[in-house]
Amino acid sequence: MKSTLIEQAQHNIWNKIRSSIKNSTPTLITVGLLLTLTLVFFFNNIVITINSGEAGILYRRFKGTNADYIYPEQVHFILPWNKMYIYQVRTQAVNHQVVLLTNLGLPITLKLSIRFHPDYEMLGVLHQKVGPDYVERIIMPQIESVLRKNIGTLDAEDVYTNRAGILNKIIWLAVEETSRNYIVVEDIIIRSIELPDVIKSAIEAKIVEQQKLATYDFMLQVEKKESERKTIEANGIQNYQAIISKTLSDKLIKWQGVRATLDLAKSENAKVVIIGSGKDGMPVILGNP
Repeated sequence: MKSTLIEQAQHNIWNKIRSSIKNSTPTLITVGLLLTLTLVFFFNNIVITINSGEAGILYRRFKGTNADYIYPEQVHFILPWNKMYIYQVRTQAVNHQVVLLTNLGLPITLKLSIRFHPDYEMLGVLHQKVGPDYVERIIMPQIESVLRKNIGTLDAEDVYTNRAGILNKIIWLAVEETSRNYIVVEDIIIRSIELPDVIKSAIEAKIVEQQKLATYDFMLQVEKKESERKTIEANGIQNYQAIISKTLSDKLIKWQGVRATLDLAKSENAKVVIIGSGKDGMPVILGNP
């Protein structure tokens, strides 16, 4: 009897559960569909993938930017009402063209290639202070400002020829100035310098004439050195002759003549003998020795 009552109670409970499930099935299906649609719709706002060479900064709608934590490369899950800002932290390069005026008001066009990357440790501060468009808001304006300030004091020829490395110094100033704003500017490369055709032709013609003048100066230096060499050589010959003339005597000269005559006389070939005149005249023997 007791077991029958227990079985009856269990049966009644399961009937109630089945009835409850059956009655609430449409509601469960509706809620499930809504959750699925919500997940699909907000999937990109919930599941965030940070790829290699990237880093993320999270903006929380009710707490603000979390500048103290930098999200590394991997998959992250966030609440759909928050937003993840993803930054490239690898070295990037951007080309830029700027028109500047020299001290005489002549326009110069510089085509630049700028290599940079954000300071990883200061990425949160960069996001708070500047934002993702830091290239247009910080890098370009500051580089242009440094170039305008310094090139505006030069003439076109100094810029075009990079006299005394003046452009290199200006570029270094631009790199230092820009790198103070949570950004690391690695290098600024000048790809080309363009001047008005008339000014460019005049500068190039002047450079050609300067090269010719330098060549002439070099040739004059060579001729001067050659003249000095010949003078030294002539002085040496003169000194040599003066020394030799002091050591030669008539007897020595006569003795050398006798020796030469004896050497010729020993030859078996036919020869002609010319008797010298005077008491000191020596015979001259002509022939093939």
